[in-house]
Amino acid sequence: MKKLLSAMLRDKITSFNTGLFIFLVLLAFLSPLLAPQNPYDLASFDILDSELPPLWQEGGDSRFLLGTDSQGRDLMSSILYGMRLSLIISISAIFIQVFLGMGLGLIAGYVGGRVESFIMRVADIQLSLSTLMLAIISLAIIKNFFSQELYDQIALYMLIIVIGLAEWPQYARTVRAGVLVEKKKDYVSAAKLIGLAPRLILLRHITPNLLSPILVIATIQLANAIISEAALSFLGLGMPPTQPSLGSLISRGFEYVLSGAWWISIIPSLFLIILILSINVLGDWLRDYLNPRIYQGTK
Repeated sequence: MKKLLSAMLRDKITSFNTGLFIFLVLLAFLSPLLAPQNPYDLASFDILDSELPPLWQEGGDSRFLLGTDSQGRDLMSSILYGMRLSLIISISAIFIQVFLGMGLGLIAGYVGGRVESFIMRVADIQLSLSTLMLAIISLAIIKNFFSQELYDQIALYMLIIVIGLAEWPQYARTVRAGVLVEKKKDYVSAAKLIGLAPRLILLRHITPNLLSPILVIATIQLANAIISEAALSFLGLGMPPTQPSLGSLISRGFEYVLSGAWWISIIPSLFLIILILSINVLGDWLRDYLNPRIYQGTK
């Protein structure tokens, strides 16, 4: 860990982006303390304050640094709360992806045979489909079975489950390939000779050697999960207007861009772009650092 942090600090672009990502995460999860307004509390904002421009523009109000939306909600507060919601959905989805993908990948690689063929064919079929299209179809079907009010209550959990289930094959294929390599090594043969159960061999001996590529995939997939959540919310299949995420903020503000209230959609879009870019830069650097054939620095 010390070598990784030292190498990261030597790379100015990566250290800056990592610091930016940590800063945005802190802003998001400390939003109840930092935000001047609770955007989920309908009594905390006034419709008479709607579509006020940012403070630096003519007509701006000192109470609203980034302006307000069409309902009079403080945009900065909405962005902070929305970013927290987007991160909660994405991080939770990543846990599902890692748990499911690693579990199936370990089983496929270690057991082999028909079990491996079945798991990998399912993964291949899912990889051949567009992740976003799969999520859109799934959420559209789910939404059709519930009333709008009930769906709004369970939208958070539906997004987590659908995004989580959509990307597990990436992990399964990587873990399976790693298991096929590791199970031929001497330490696995020694563990078998002393009578260790396959479950213990997988968890104690093989899994720790697969964590590096999983960390890289999870970092990159975090950005993809945020994009998926934003896209689904933009299409009206995500979070309800009463609990705005970054995607739903952009969606609701999009219709006001041409009318002059550009900040309602553009400013949340900038936050989304910066968040995704910082994660992608970190993920790319981790991929290179953990690959000795690519990274030329001193670990």
